[in-house]
Amino acid sequence: MTKHILLPTDFSDNAWSAAVYALKLYQDEVCTFHFLHSSKMKISTMSNMSNKLIRVLKENAMKELSELREMAEKANANANHNFEIILSSHDLQSTMEVVIEKENIDLVVMGTKGATKAKEIVFGSNTVHIIKKVKSCPILVVPDEYDFVKPEQIAFPTDFNRFYGEEISPLTRLADLYNSTIRIVHINKEDELTELQEHNLNQLKIALKDYPNSFHWMPDYGKKTEAINDFIEELQINILAMINYKHSFIEGIIKEPVIKKLGFKPNTPFMVIPCTN
Repeated sequence: MTKHILLPTDFSDNAWSAAVYALKLYQDEVCTFHFLHSSKMKISTMSNMSNKLIRVLKENAMKELSELREMAEKANANANHNFEIILSSHDLQSTMEVVIEKENIDLVVMGTKGATKAKEIVFGSNTVHIIKKVKSCPILVVPDEYDFVKPEQIAFPTDFNRFYGEEISPLTRLADLYNSTIRIVHINKEDELTELQEHNLNQLKIALKDYPNSFHWMPDYGKKTEAINDFIEELQINILAMINYKHSFIEGIIKEPVIKKLGFKPNTPFMVIPCTN
């Protein structure tokens, strides 16, 4: 069955880098990649002059999209891969939601920053907005200039306070691509788990029984971000996967997109899985 991957682009190097990562991640899969450029026109449509300007801007964006598709076909040369282009004059988030539903998108792959090159910014405003708002599809965020590495090790932080059923299917589908080991990391504030946490831990073990996996306890030394960064480094993690629910780790990250205050600099791709309830 063909996988459908959505690649939002602002024609920046960061967006292209994320697209190249996606092409390599799915190199052995039959895929259609959808390049999407959304540029909401903020020009009054009252005069002929502005109508002409809008037309020129649309034509230029379409030309850039066509060139991007051509570049992807040349760089990729993979018979399993097809490329589509979509140009929208609506805002990116609402366009993405429409495209995700219409094209049965399996995964969105995007860069962390788009055209913003400022070192102190972890995530550009578009990326933050999409992580917050798009709830119908998992999103894989790729750090700037990240070179593809086979995702043999995937980390999944959890506090075991949630029951994971169908919700973790994007994680297991990702693991299926390269027979990856899923490493569950629990940052423990408490010495022992509650009855609910024990139950959820056992359910997670059942859900992952067909996948190579391991469970790891990390002490809570103040900042979860530091603990997770250390875990990524120690176990040579290739992708970090998280579920985006209220009061989750990811919610804390996107509230404060500045490295100095946050202590979280994504140096590995990470998947944000939308919460189903």
